[in-house]
Amino acid sequence: MERFEATYLIETPLDPGKVAEVMAGEQSCGTFTRVEGETEELRNRARALVTSVTELESAAEPSLPNAWLARKGVQGPWRRARIAISFPVDNVGANLSTLASIVAGNLFDLGEVTGLRLDTITLPASYRRLFQMPRQGIAGTRALTGATSGPLIGSIIKPNVGLHADEIAALVTRLCDAGLDFIKDDEIAADPVHAPLAKRVPAVMEAIRRHQDKTGKHVMVAFNITDETDAMRRHADLVAREGGSCVMASLNWCGFSAVETLRRSTDLALHGHRNGYGAFSRHPLLGISFQAYQTLWRLAGVDHMHVHGLQGKFAQEDEEVVSSAKDCVTPLAEGIDDRVMPAFSSGQWAGTAQVTWDAIGHTDLLFMAGGGILAHPMGPAAGVASIRQAWEAVAAGQSVADAAKAHPELQSALDFFGKVAG
Repeated sequence: MERFEATYLIETPLDPGKVAEVMAGEQSCGTFTRVEGETEELRNRARALVTSVTELESAAEPSLPNAWLARKGVQGPWRRARIAISFPVDNVGANLSTLASIVAGNLFDLGEVTGLRLDTITLPASYRRLFQMPRQGIAGTRALTGATSGPLIGSIIKPNVGLHADEIAALVTRLCDAGLDFIKDDEIAADPVHAPLAKRVPAVMEAIRRHQDKTGKHVMVAFNITDETDAMRRHADLVAREGGSCVMASLNWCGFSAVETLRRSTDLALHGHRNGYGAFSRHPLLGISFQAYQTLWRLAGVDHMHVHGLQGKFAQEDEEVVSSAKDCVTPLAEGIDDRVMPAFSSGQWAGTAQVTWDAIGHTDLLFMAGGGILAHPMGPAAGVASIRQAWEAVAAGQSVADAAKAHPELQSALDFFGKVAG
């Protein structure tokens, strides 16, 4: 019988090994007591198994409140442990929503814990193949944009909301002329009254086609089609009819089922935006770590995943951004190329190229800058040029500061935005 495995970080005043057994039972065939029909044969076939328990340093105070423990008068110390639990594949089948409810679900509400975090999910190859695959991934995204080497350089439509369809198309024309590979809508701009997709998609794609006719280059635009399922399918069909190559969805708010349905209905690159992920991740003893999170969404078939940016404007440590990017380019199972393109954003500019290169060591990534391009004192074209110049320098082993001596666009970026991140 094939099994998949999930690992967790837990905090409890009880024996972590016994709590792990409670978790395994709760998320498979058991409950708080043995019930009629729960035979040994059934348990042997369907029960989840605790495969390891590694106790860590205890804490003096609980991370989260717990009324169940308070009612029982249970006190600390608050023991922490990493545990691994394996689950029978046959308990789930090819059902992503149920897979998520099994590896997470009620575990976060268990009375035995004062902290619980889903850390990793590991799947056998045969099980991974039952789910959706990326239609474009890294190779397809490069082929569609003609960006065969280096990072794909992208930007975001700004202002976030308020521009009319013709104004957005004019900005897209400017950004195309600046030399971008990729342009995306903001996550809060989907189908607003002042720029509905029915008008925005044709207007923007007319600008994209003009640029492609003039230069031979297709600039990928990720139209934000976040909506209910049927509407997203209609929006994706419109993008495809107009010659587009990418759509974007706010993953957490659409849900697994909607994204899976969208994936099945289109070959467009699917840009997965993780806005809201901080609610799952910012507390170190609650929620879902990125490895598990991106595993679930890759099973839904996304092609790109946001990872934030190094030394950016958000709360995540650089170490988390780096590990997230590495997760995206790591196959979920042996012998399967299901890698997706990590999308770096949030406060990125030419000066963050060095730390990104040093940490990642490759250029199979999407490097998006809003202000780092649109606020460049010499204009957007110089903003794009400065980022390309910085990436070419670091990939060649040259410092960004030295490269700036030969490139006025890069030097202007350093003078305006500040020192190189490091």
